[in-house]
Amino acid sequence: MSTSQLEKFQDEVVIPEGITVTQKKHMLTFVGPLGKTHKSFRLIPVDVKIVEDKILLKAIGSKKRDYAILHTARSVIRNICEGLIVGYTIKMKIVFAHFPVTVKVEGKNIIIENFQGERSPRRTVIVGNTKVVPGGEDIILTGEVWTDITQTAANIELKTKVKNKDHRVFLDGIYAYEKKKGLEK
Repeated sequence: MSTSQLEKFQDEVVIPEGITVTQKKHMLTFVGPLGKTHKSFRLIPVDVKIVEDKILLKAIGSKKRDYAILHTARSVIRNICEGLIVGYTIKMKIVFAHFPVTVKVEGKNIIIENFQGERSPRRTVIVGNTKVVPGGEDIILTGEVWTDITQTAANIELKTKVKNKDHRVFLDGIYAYEKKKGLEK
């Protein structure tokens, strides 16, 4: 393999000002103005090294799959750095036709009550340090780690999925309608 092909399987991410990154084996710890988080690269086949103000990434293999994994790891690191500086927000809308749905937060659980008139509440889990604020017909999810916020939003949407009915008629549920950078209160 030529040197130009080998350079293709290496990448670097510049650490932004205000972010400090430390490495302990396969674990990267990020500290920024909005908080602290960590990411394990133990199961991701990429070599990670911190040199001065850069994170050097190198793919383990030399196939197209390894190239894709390399760039996925790069995107994950960039999103974490960006989230620790500006944060992320997802807004969700509660939609119902007849039975008013209420959403409550208890600890690390989200409780969805009276969905389609059901007596037992539906429960889902908040992932990571995501902050969930229900208010009226909106639910606002904020946090620093994009993957945690989107997974929490997906958990909420999946818990309110209508089953055994025509989904074109029964539109009840909780749906994400806005995703943006920056924290919103």
